[in-house]
Amino acid sequence: MSGELLAITVLAVALATVLIVVALRTRRVVSTPHERAVHDTLHTAAQAATPLRGGLTAKSAAEAVRPLRTLTGVDGLALYDADGRLLAHDGSADLWTPPVRDAAATCAADALADRRHFADHVAPGTGPSCHLIAAPLLTDDISAGVLVAASFDAPGPGRVGAITEVARYAAGQLQLAELDASRARLDRAEVLALRAQISPHFIYNALGTIASFVRTDPDRARELILDFADFTRYSFRAAGEYTVLADELRNIERYLTLERARFGPGLQVRLQVAPEVLGVVLPFLSLQPLVENAVRHGLAGRRDGTIAIVARNHGPDCLLSVEDDGVGMDPELLRTGAIDALTPAGPAESDGAHVGLTNVDQRLRSAFGNDYGLVVETAIGAGTKVSMRIPKFAAGVHAATAPREGAQR
Repeated sequence: MSGELLAITVLAVALATVLIVVALRTRRVVSTPHERAVHDTLHTAAQAATPLRGGLTAKSAAEAVRPLRTLTGVDGLALYDADGRLLAHDGSADLWTPPVRDAAATCAADALADRRHFADHVAPGTGPSCHLIAAPLLTDDISAGVLVAASFDAPGPGRVGAITEVARYAAGQLQLAELDASRARLDRAEVLALRAQISPHFIYNALGTIASFVRTDPDRARELILDFADFTRYSFRAAGEYTVLADELRNIERYLTLERARFGPGLQVRLQVAPEVLGVVLPFLSLQPLVENAVRHGLAGRRDGTIAIVARNHGPDCLLSVEDDGVGMDPELLRTGAIDALTPAGPAESDGAHVGLTNVDQRLRSAFGNDYGLVVETAIGAGTKVSMRIPKFAAGVHAATAPREGAQR
């Protein structure tokens, strides 16, 4: 009996322990009414923020209007664009009768005109009074739209304040959407600037090299023409701000093929790429300016030089580097912030490379953060090595699908 009693006692203790653990976990999950209210409010605000971060459209307004009404606690809520057009409304059909909709449109127009409006409206034959409050959605002192709240009860100061704050919150999300759009436009402009600075000397020299083979080696000239066509097609493509490393390296190989045709065996290229990093996504034309700069830097004043391009797997990152064995430069120039002072040519010759390196550095930091800019190692007479880290996975960074190149070969 003593053994059975011991077993029962152990079982009872274990059951009590499980119940205590469950109770503690339940307490942590359920929490207090205040904490639940805060959680629900934040969750509702996030439901409104997500669509509004794409701008104020009929679609985003339809998705955001209900959570915004929940935040204000009113009986109905409508969103209008900057021209006073109704985008979406939420609430019962008994509330949004034609007279109420007409009055709400008038309130929205007044709010757009003076940026603040409060109106009372009584709709004949629809029962109780409908109180309307219109609050403009101001972004940088410009009305991006109007929020109109409708309530059967006369709103007190607290309710009016809540409506105003919700309108301010919605306007903040729209302002963030505009900042995102501005950043995207800036990124596109930077890519355009990078394309514009692709060395005209390279283009002239490439065409001259091709012309020199037309009579002496027509087959080689044909291959170089196709390489040049594929190089320009990729460089001026309209398929997005990001690409995969494999495509970037393929285009660099075309560039180096054209440069080797010009310089002959004097230009040596060493390529070391880990297969597992070929699918890493990076800003479009990130390596091209580095390689072009290395060729010009490494071969400055001579007919031979070596370029090393390395892509290694390093935990969560891909490590990329472009190195030349050229004349190098004074590291003090880099410490003073002159990242663009890498090309030893004259000002007219080096401006393009300057724009390219700064462009790449800024786009890397914009895409991945300030820890992911260019790193330059150099010394006089010791060549130059430019490195970058690319995270294998980064939120919001996706490579666009580009048309297949070289299909006519």
